Amino acid sequence: MVDVGKWPVFSLLSPQEIKSIQQACVFGTSATEAIYVTKNDEVFALGVNCSNCLGIGDGQSVVTPKKIEALCGKKIISLSYGSGPHILLATKDGETYSWGLNSYGQLGNGTTGPGSLPFLVSSMFYDKTVLEVACGSNHSVILTTEGEVYSWGHNNCGQVGSGSTASQATPRRVTNCLQNKRVVAIACGQIYSMATTDNGEVYAWGYNGSGQLGTGISGNHLTPCRVTGLQGICVLQTVCGSAHTLALTDEGLLYAWGANTSGQLGIGNKINQLVPVLITVEKERIVEIAACHSTHTSAVKTQGGQVYMWGYCRGQSVTLPRLTHFSCTDDVFACFAAPAVTWRFLSIEQDDHLTVVQSLHKEFDSLETSDLKFCVEGKLIHVHKAVLKIRCEHFRTMFQSYWSEDEKEVIEIDQFSYSVYRAFLEYLYTDCVNLPPEDAIGLLDLATSYCENKVKKLCQEIIKRGITVENAFLLLSAAVRYDAKDLEEFCFKFCMNHLTAVTDTDAFWQMDGSLLKEFIVKASKCGAFKN
Repeated sequence: MVDVGKWPVFSLLSPQEIKSIQQACVFGTSATEAIYVTKNDEVFALGVNCSNCLGIGDGQSVVTPKKIEALCGKKIISLSYGSGPHILLATKDGETYSWGLNSYGQLGNGTTGPGSLPFLVSSMFYDKTVLEVACGSNHSVILTTEGEVYSWGHNNCGQVGSGSTASQATPRRVTNCLQNKRVVAIACGQIYSMATTDNGEVYAWGYNGSGQLGTGISGNHLTPCRVTGLQGICVLQTVCGSAHTLALTDEGLLYAWGANTSGQLGIGNKINQLVPVLITVEKERIVEIAACHSTHTSAVKTQGGQVYMWGYCRGQSVTLPRLTHFSCTDDVFACFAAPAVTWRFLSIEQDDHLTVVQSLHKEFDSLETSDLKFCVEGKLIHVHKAVLKIRCEHFRTMFQSYWSEDEKEVIEIDQFSYSVYRAFLEYLYTDCVNLPPEDAIGLLDLATSYCENKVKKLCQEIIKRGITVENAFLLLSAAVRYDAKDLEEFCFKFCMNHLTAVTDTDAFWQMDGSLLKEFIVKASKCGAFKN
């Protein structure tokens, strides 16, 4: 769930005002400007008001939110900001408004004079209905419901896609390669533009000094050209940083290219890439990609709800995807991007939706929804029979063999500890195990009894990470007892590498006699007891 309170500009609001926010955008060179929409569809502006970009009719900064009357009740569906700065937005009815700096005609009103109030740009499109908007530093791009792309503004590198480098102050359709294509998504970097078609093709135009167009060469393109390195790959979405691009495929794969001076491509170095490169983020399917033209930061969210970030992160260059504790990509930009702007138009209600994994985790040990209880060491654990049957063969067999609706709804467990059994049941809801190494031994026993090989492997990894001189022989004994050969070998090697220290512990002399003898024989064969 998005927490707008993580953006410092919103610290000026009262808790009641923050709670009323439904949509929001934070922008500006210091992330000190914001526009937000309340749940009753009123639009407010807040902040320093650089170049009249708050749209309130003057250039005065406002500490107390000021209403943008012309936009109230309009139901905004897309909003983007240019770092020039200027603002572009589209409403549910297909209208498009712009305001702010206009030195290069980026407001699309036919002039180069600044605009302090929202201008209805869609009056220049005649009967076109706008679906999405995007801004570069000083140029604007819109996508219509017919799949057509229009652009205007600064064009020194061809970012408007008109075939020349002359800036244009009114919207004009981008054609050439896009003439007979249906575009479904657009994006802008600082001085370039991207479009994704309904068949998964990606087209780019504008500045290409860092390879951000992905064409394999560093020359600018004045009209759209296809990103050939993605041929045969179906792309669903692209997002742009200042000079780098990320692309998400229909298979949940991530490609990146362009500038990499801060590691924003996530390839482990700082070398620019002129063509798309496949980026590895564990083995999970990626469902969301994030970047914005004001920063050199990248982020993704996986199907399991994990969020990774890389690039320029709070003054540091992170060159490989790093797992965070965040639940949404928006938090990455609030906490680590510079400036801490929003990478998209935030929708608070949208992010209240939980994934399947998050929903299951939320209902684990829930008294309200459970239909079965386990009693371990006098403590109850509330679960759902259906989840257990789906996730674990042991429970499926148990319930099919003797379970009936007449049976009592509490099952007593006496062979395992509460912490171990709870951890196992929680694993069935989350695929994760969170136990200290000593307790992981008990879970290793349970996993062996229940024939849960994946849990067994997870336990072994926990034990490996937690092995110390003091517990090495305890863990070795457990590995032998539960026939965990890989863990046994790992513990034995650890003991050999720390032989003097570990043989000095009480755990060594308290080992089972036969195991102690077996260890000494094996260690002797390795030359450990030559004297």
